[in-house]
Amino acid sequence: MHNDALDPLPTADSAYALPPEETIRIRGARTHNLKNVDLDIPRDQFVVITGPSGSGKSSLAFDTVFAEGRRQYFETLSVYSRQFLDQLERPDVDLIEGLQPTVCIDQRPANANPRSTVGTVTEIYDYLRLLLARLGLPHCYQCGEPILQQSSEQIQESLLGFPEGVKVILLAPLARGRKGKHEETLAQVRRNGFVRVRIDREVFDIDHAPELDPRHAHDIEAVVDRVVIRSGSDSRIAESVDLALKHGEGVMLASWLDTSAADEEHPRGLWRDRVYSTLYACARCGISYTELEPRTFSFNSPYGACTVCDGLGVKVQFDPELVFPDGSLTLKKGGIAPWRGLTKVNLKKRLAELKPFFKLQNATAAATYDKLSPAAQQSLWQGEQKFVGLQQLLEKEWSTTTDDVRLGQLELFRGETLCPACGGGRLRPEALHVRLAEKNIQEICGLSLAAADDYFASLEFDPSAAPVGEPLVAEIRQRLSFLQKAGVDYLTLDRSADTLSGGELQRVRLGTCIGAGLVGVCYVLDEPSIGLHPRDNERLIAALRDLQRRGNSVLVVEHDEAMMRASDRLIDFGPGAGTAGGQVVSQGTVAEVILDPQSLTGRYLSGAMQIAVPDQRRRTAKANSIVIEGAQTNNLQDVTARFPLGAMVCVTGVSGSGKSSLVNDTLAPALIRKLGGAAVRPGPFRSLRGASKIDKVVRIDQSPIGRSPRSNAATYVGAFDPIRKLFAAAKESKRRGFRASRFSFNVKSGRCEECQGQGLLKIEMNFLPDLYVPCPRCKGARFNRQTLEVKHRGKSIAEVLEMRVDEAVEFFENVVDIHRPLASLQDVGLGYLPLGQPSTTLSGGEAQRVKLAAELSRVDTGATLYLLDEPTTGLHFEDIRRLLDVFQRLVDKGNTMIVIEHNMEVIKTADWVLDLGPDGGAGGGCLLAEGTPEEVAANANSHTGRFLRPLLSMPGEAEG
Repeated sequence: MHNDALDPLPTADSAYALPPEETIRIRGARTHNLKNVDLDIPRDQFVVITGPSGSGKSSLAFDTVFAEGRRQYFETLSVYSRQFLDQLERPDVDLIEGLQPTVCIDQRPANANPRSTVGTVTEIYDYLRLLLARLGLPHCYQCGEPILQQSSEQIQESLLGFPEGVKVILLAPLARGRKGKHEETLAQVRRNGFVRVRIDREVFDIDHAPELDPRHAHDIEAVVDRVVIRSGSDSRIAESVDLALKHGEGVMLASWLDTSAADEEHPRGLWRDRVYSTLYACARCGISYTELEPRTFSFNSPYGACTVCDGLGVKVQFDPELVFPDGSLTLKKGGIAPWRGLTKVNLKKRLAELKPFFKLQNATAAATYDKLSPAAQQSLWQGEQKFVGLQQLLEKEWSTTTDDVRLGQLELFRGETLCPACGGGRLRPEALHVRLAEKNIQEICGLSLAAADDYFASLEFDPSAAPVGEPLVAEIRQRLSFLQKAGVDYLTLDRSADTLSGGELQRVRLGTCIGAGLVGVCYVLDEPSIGLHPRDNERLIAALRDLQRRGNSVLVVEHDEAMMRASDRLIDFGPGAGTAGGQVVSQGTVAEVILDPQSLTGRYLSGAMQIAVPDQRRRTAKANSIVIEGAQTNNLQDVTARFPLGAMVCVTGVSGSGKSSLVNDTLAPALIRKLGGAAVRPGPFRSLRGASKIDKVVRIDQSPIGRSPRSNAATYVGAFDPIRKLFAAAKESKRRGFRASRFSFNVKSGRCEECQGQGLLKIEMNFLPDLYVPCPRCKGARFNRQTLEVKHRGKSIAEVLEMRVDEAVEFFENVVDIHRPLASLQDVGLGYLPLGQPSTTLSGGEAQRVKLAAELSRVDTGATLYLLDEPTTGLHFEDIRRLLDVFQRLVDKGNTMIVIEHNMEVIKTADWVLDLGPDGGAGGGCLLAEGTPEEVAANANSHTGRFLRPLLSMPGEAEG
């Protein structure tokens, strides 16, 4: 520990100094690239940490502050408890004082569990299950009648509640809707001592009961008593109720004379029935139900989950649209897509399995799918008589084949379809027929968060139910209120969590924190504004302010300008990335950072530096465009959109307006299929024009580039193979007989076997965090001694992998195969990455830029369509400027860029903008404006246009 670890910050920061008890004091932070950082972070304030990508922001916020807060919490637990927890390594820091309990909410999904939904993540679903279990009204899933459970005393009170003088017949049901003569049932009535029986709503003496037609269904009830409601009849009614329930096995009927319904046809009135039951059972259908519990509504429990789809709501099976993509081909020559490419022998065997179908339909294998009648098409797919159907044949092959290649081929023709049993509701029919204010749990969860809030606000409870219902509704509405403020009001409670973007998931998780109502906590967030339109930024900032006003510290790693300007304190890291960063360049209020000439962020905030608007937009001819007509995916409302080719196109709009539905779910798979590639089924649309004008589609998203720590950016862009070949060509390699595989840490011959090429050894410490120490044999180099003795220009393979991309570009400037892909990484702003950094440690934004770099390094044809989804994630102003230069270079070569984006700096540089809205969810899905950024800015109905105007020096202000 340094001797000055407890010294105050330098005099230059004295203006920001706070009493020690009001700050988080950090001394000597050296995690990753941090350079012995000393910092005081004010507590109970809204603090934003910013700086270029790779400058050390996350190293301080997550790997130092959060890691230490979690470690300190774990140390308060018993030794026994700690051994079951996955503990973080102690951060490399001399001192952290004044740290509150920390909660980290980052962009990375906790898991890819398809059972996780917005409702379960926010815990709203747990309160909803309890609400329905206690106050929901169950209905029979067969006939729809209410299922009422009452005690004998409650039934008596209900009967005594009839008006004085009303005639009531108490009945014990013995047969409900059953065919037959029922002679034994009538005999049972006599044996039990009853003198009257009601058959099909008509009362008879038991000795004069008619002979029943066995072909018809009949209702038979024993008449237990006939009473007139008056004072003093309590004991008689009580005795008769018990007798009726006994013989009706927990169910009884009360038939009462409604004199108010008297008319000419019924001068005395109408007899009306009321069913009473002490059981959860349908008196009409005889179906029994278990008592309602919260687990009844859990799709993660065998007591509630649909038995067909196991609570997933969907079935993954062969999709007929994928199996028959081109109905004009004959069945034996490509009409059945999964059978294309089979050998003649195997194809003959498969077609032989269709012989029963051909015989029944009087058809042959030379028939085309389009020429078959709709009934024949259904029979071919689902089967008929002795033919099991093509779907079952494919499912059988899928479940029995052991050939991995064939399994991969078949996988392309499988897709998700709604479960036929629960219709996507995930639950058993008993649970789906419990209603609260006329809605079942599936209907409630299908509401947008805004509509759900209105629904719960409208609920009214009677005095007996209010003590149960009102606290539950209050908890639900508290979370819904925050989620609406956070800008995700368009989401539904049943939206699967693995379909959310990083920013959406982070804001949904924040809803849980708000519901917890914690005070004195340090929340650490990672760019919560991702995926949020500027219109909704103010709402998110207000929600974070609400957290802070409750007495919490809010520490946000962020690049969004509105978030920075709203902060109490801004901490700017830099000055560069990687080893060129790791220092606090500037800190203080926003005004103070703006005045600091050392701060790159400050210069952008002041306007001294900016991303320039292009002097001239590229021409966008209608004839040279891709046009998709009538898109109706998700919330899209019959959208027709034109995407000019050879231009940079931005698709924008508020969150949930339909951008991803249009580009990712409709346009992209439709284009890929049109070009002969394999893709999931696109959303519904009428037509697609212009696909022939491009030769390939490249989708670049934020999914990880590798799941193994052995993969890295150099491997992904194709630089590592030529590096290994270069080392294999060295004189020392040739003398020893080393090949390129020798220089891979995945191959035994070259790697260090002590650490299996990892460079570290894991030491399990039971109730302490696992220790990772450098391998004693290779000293962390990952390769064995013989491999490391081979050098290129004085550097071993291990030393090359430790180089940053910027260094490697210069080192390999004369080796084209290596220099080109590494220069592409540098171009997209990843010059700070070490070549050997595991891909599992890259952020979503970094992974997306690595993919873009890989495409840049390839030789393009000038007719490529690039699709990107929010490529500015995790990027500073300066990084965005560099990325836009790359985009413009690609477009200048004739390629097309279609970018889903909210960042106004990107949108203002586009040639063409498609703006969807006006709102999210059901309130969106319309094409509000299209044209140049200036044309969109001039549109009074466009939220995007309102925020573009100031950037384009047009009249009007970006009012939130």
